[in-house]
Amino acid sequence: MPHKTKPKSPTRTALVKTGTEWFATQGWKPFPFQKKAWKSYLKGESGLVNAPTGSGKTYSLLIPIFLEFLWGHADNPAKKRNGLQAIWITPIRALTREIQSAAQRAANDLGLEWDIAIRSGDTSSSERTKQRKKPPELLITTPESLHLLLAGKDRDKTFGNLKCLVADEWHELIGTKRGVLVELALSKLRSLSPGMKTWGISATIGNLEEAKDILLGINATGTTIRADINKKIRIKTVLPDEIETFPWSGHLGIKLLEKVIPIIHASKTTLIFTNTRAQCEIWYQRLLDAEPDLAGAIAMHHGSIDRELRDWVEDALHTAALKAVVCTSSLDLGVDFRPVETIVQIGSPKGVARFLQRAGRSGHQPGATSVIHFVPTNSLEIIEAAALRFAFQQQSIEAREPYFRSFDVLVQYLVTLAVGGDGFATLKTKEEIRQTFSFSSITDEEFQWCIDFITHGGNSLGAYDEYHKVVLVQPDEENGLAAPRYQIANRRMATIHRLGIGAIVSMTSLRVKYLRGGYIGNVEEYFLAQLKPGDTFWFAGRSLKLVKITGTEALVKKSGAKKGKIPSWQGGRMSLSNKLSEHLRATIDLLHHGRYVNDELASLEPLVEIQQERSAVPNKDQFLIEYFEDREGYHLVMYPYEGRAVHEGLSALIAYRLGQITPISFTIAMNDYGFELLSDLPIPIEEALGSDLFNTNELTQDIQASVNATELARRRFRDIAAIAGLVFKGFPGKWKKEKHLQSSSALFFDVFSQYEPDNLLLQQAYEEVMTFQLQEDRLMQALDRINSQYWLYKNPAKATPFSFSLIVDRLREKMSSEKLADRVKRMKLNLVK
Repeated sequence: MPHKTKPKSPTRTALVKTGTEWFATQGWKPFPFQKKAWKSYLKGESGLVNAPTGSGKTYSLLIPIFLEFLWGHADNPAKKRNGLQAIWITPIRALTREIQSAAQRAANDLGLEWDIAIRSGDTSSSERTKQRKKPPELLITTPESLHLLLAGKDRDKTFGNLKCLVADEWHELIGTKRGVLVELALSKLRSLSPGMKTWGISATIGNLEEAKDILLGINATGTTIRADINKKIRIKTVLPDEIETFPWSGHLGIKLLEKVIPIIHASKTTLIFTNTRAQCEIWYQRLLDAEPDLAGAIAMHHGSIDRELRDWVEDALHTAALKAVVCTSSLDLGVDFRPVETIVQIGSPKGVARFLQRAGRSGHQPGATSVIHFVPTNSLEIIEAAALRFAFQQQSIEAREPYFRSFDVLVQYLVTLAVGGDGFATLKTKEEIRQTFSFSSITDEEFQWCIDFITHGGNSLGAYDEYHKVVLVQPDEENGLAAPRYQIANRRMATIHRLGIGAIVSMTSLRVKYLRGGYIGNVEEYFLAQLKPGDTFWFAGRSLKLVKITGTEALVKKSGAKKGKIPSWQGGRMSLSNKLSEHLRATIDLLHHGRYVNDELASLEPLVEIQQERSAVPNKDQFLIEYFEDREGYHLVMYPYEGRAVHEGLSALIAYRLGQITPISFTIAMNDYGFELLSDLPIPIEEALGSDLFNTNELTQDIQASVNATELARRRFRDIAAIAGLVFKGFPGKWKKEKHLQSSSALFFDVFSQYEPDNLLLQQAYEEVMTFQLQEDRLMQALDRINSQYWLYKNPAKATPFSFSLIVDRLREKMSSEKLADRVKRMKLNLVK
């Protein structure tokens, strides 16, 4: 009987040729960056792929994953049940189905009998059970679902054969605690499957190399593959016919709605991006009111709408069945909606990277031009439109600031390890997490604090059994040393922990459901608590009448009412990014010199003339300060153009330092352009300017004294307590009320403050306030810049165009909409006289 020769494994060159041939069957030709990624992957390297939206980033890593399997299984490429070979992490669920479709098509064409599955919060329990019994070869999942898998009893077996993890849209994860989840998961996976490759896919950000290093871990080496492709983006600003009649404050943009309708009609499909879910609801309804013929041709998409409805919208986008979709950041990332020709951005996105990301949703294919229409919501946003154009021309993109030493995420992760497999050994785990950038600096004492916290609640909570989550079991022997091993205390603790895994903290929501029918979506508890049975509200583009609230469901029925409240969702306003701030100041410098170099700036000429007449338009070397008196009191307005977050800290700092000169109280208002201090007493500003008002000495102490750092940290601690597992939101269908959760986290904050001031979670709350909320580093840079500028001190007779939006924002907090509208009209008349 003749001897059967085992077929030779193909060479890397042959494998790359196989990938190229598959591309040809699709009518494509691989870009050089894609081939380079295939070769690097097949050499066993890790790294990061950086390429524009719509250039084929996904296939730059999907194809080599399949080719590697062909390389190792030349004798049986159609082999089934191979165990988990690769994990594909995506930050949003909307991406999972498209990636699955693309991967399954390529795998089938290449002759692989691979199961390519999705695991997310939407995955049914039966599907999860199936995946546990028979792991797919490629799993597309989220950071939270990956940690749930690490909490599985068969963890070692599940991941033991893993060849690669790909973090898609890594730029979106790195600046969040979800990125820390990915780092920690990778530290364990590299231990379970030595030699595993790690790859990321990222859009262009200012700290791309740092992003790669964080993904790969301490002391790891890898390659950065950049696509030499210049994405063409055409930016068009929708301008008012008369700047004098256009709002000088506000954030909805409805005044330009009539100019948006022709854009919709002129395009095959249009995505209309808004910055909030409430704005999304309002624009959808106003479009239908203005153009009833669009009924059935437009839809809405945001994260609070039920998953089935969102899936329907996404499918309709793929098939060009919709003329337009009004959406939020829920459609920001890489979903390939090829019929989309045009993007409309309502209001400033406050960042260059976000603006370009959204622009890339159109022309989402190699070589195509993306088209984005910017719709300003007030006059000053027209300056931002020009600044965005300049930033794009110079490719000036923000860095993403990573989270370091997030101990709330770490203690959650340690409990996850205790739930899964046979628990965790301390020495080994400590060394693993020290290979992450987030915790490379963790000391033995800090790690032991985390162990004490999850075993007996640390120094403060030892008397409460529910914080004795993890128990010491038979110690292991590691390198001749006794290494304690820990496991979850009991089954109930494990269940409670699994329900709380993740780093996304949101307000308690109720599911909105028809009295006789399906689910519509989720609305936050605090909004529904304001309604009575019989009240009408608009949600998901529908007029709904509240019937009753039962448990975690709000039962509704259709209403014929044309008016009703629109839900609002808790969440901070976006603040101007550092790069957009730089370009905003440069754009105002052009206005100072009368250089109206484009249509946006030319439209602002009447407003600029009034500002120059009343006060001044500063150049790049000047810092504008306005001080005037009217019937409200004494107004001190400063214009750093540094963003709302920085101005929050800076305004409080200046108010505090003025108060050191003379006892005085202020009402404070701020926006992205500046801040206002209002007092009923004269403000000693000239004396303050002569006494080093903007010095950076003892800055941290002055900020903490001025902004009530304790209260800010208390608010920040709510999320930290939830992530760390201090606060349990309840079981499905029996969620606790938001006010109870907030009071619980506040109690922990007070207890730690009084009895355990060195508690790492407490210290983290204060550090996050300084780093992320008040942006201390940017505030320091702003003060340094102000000290180097000429202080342009003006005493206008009345409010100026630049101060107008600040004053209106302050009035909005204390006046009804009708009274405010009348007041604004009078102010504008005074302004143009």
